[in-house]
Amino acid sequence: MAPAWMVFFSQRMFQIAIELALHDPLYEDFAIKFFEHTMWIAGAMDRIGDNHDELWDEEDGFFYDVLHFPDGHSTRLKVRSLVGLLSLMAVAVFPKEAFDRLPNFREAAQKFMMQHPELTHNVHLPNQLGERNRLMLSILNEHKLRRVLSYMLDESEFLSDYGIRSLSRHHLENPYRFNYGGQEYKVGYVPGDSTSGMFGGNSNWRGPIWMPVNLLLIRSLLQLYSYYGDNFKIEYPTGSGHQATLFEVTSSISERITSIFLRNEAGHRPLYGGTEKFQTDPYWRDLILFYEYFNGDNGAGVGASHQTGWTGCIARIIQALGYFTPETVMNTITPGELEKYRV
Repeated sequence: MAPAWMVFFSQRMFQIAIELALHDPLYEDFAIKFFEHTMWIAGAMDRIGDNHDELWDEEDGFFYDVLHFPDGHSTRLKVRSLVGLLSLMAVAVFPKEAFDRLPNFREAAQKFMMQHPELTHNVHLPNQLGERNRLMLSILNEHKLRRVLSYMLDESEFLSDYGIRSLSRHHLENPYRFNYGGQEYKVGYVPGDSTSGMFGGNSNWRGPIWMPVNLLLIRSLLQLYSYYGDNFKIEYPTGSGHQATLFEVTSSISERITSIFLRNEAGHRPLYGGTEKFQTDPYWRDLILFYEYFNGDNGAGVGASHQTGWTGCIARIIQALGYFTPETVMNTITPGELEKYRV
């Protein structure tokens, strides 16, 4: 979903501009610019009213792609995929003190929100205090956050024993079907290699686990935790009846991801699947390969075996598991708080 990526990009630029503006007021103009970009894009994704050309589906509680036809009408393509989960990534947290020190930005932002209430109705605005007087700008307000998380944390949907899948396992038994021009198009859950040669045997986003996307989701959960703290709890896994904080959810998902590379009770590493030589041969079993993506059901490595560029980010996930605690996350410096630590 391109709009969610663009909100994510605008927020990162917004954070950079805020940090720079605290040292040079000239950058307040950039902060205003990227705040407005964020609001325009997020507002286009989810508008007030029952609009069939918006991405949010209120009945399902999820974001979908929308297909526009030449005659002007539109329809949602109800495939539960990363399209909906990307909305979680578009979150930015700030200390209230940062905005207090930028009067021009604060005035311009308030004026913009008053002039465009239709853009502010469905997002979480940076005018509600969270933990430690922090403010948050997010596509998802708390109601929608809980609805999207309920899908992501469901083991029959996105939550695998080895991380977050790219496509809901719901589509294994319930493939999405779309009929147009006398032809039927179908999207079904494929955990590893594609069952069709149409994409060169690579199933891409149709089920597998991708390390960089999982890392971005983990980052977002930690950002959300730094705002909501321990007062926000969600059922994890969905349907289990067990309530967990977002920090606990993050830690558990991280452990699931790292288990891809660790020996299980049988002494086998999930990433090598049924390749016996890599599992048992003393000269090979400890030579860890960084595959392109991983099977959404059993964690086996799929695709190119030398994707260190993105699967190598597992090192950051392992590092975070060993370093972060609820206290360290809460104490982590957010944009604008650096000034407190300058000598």
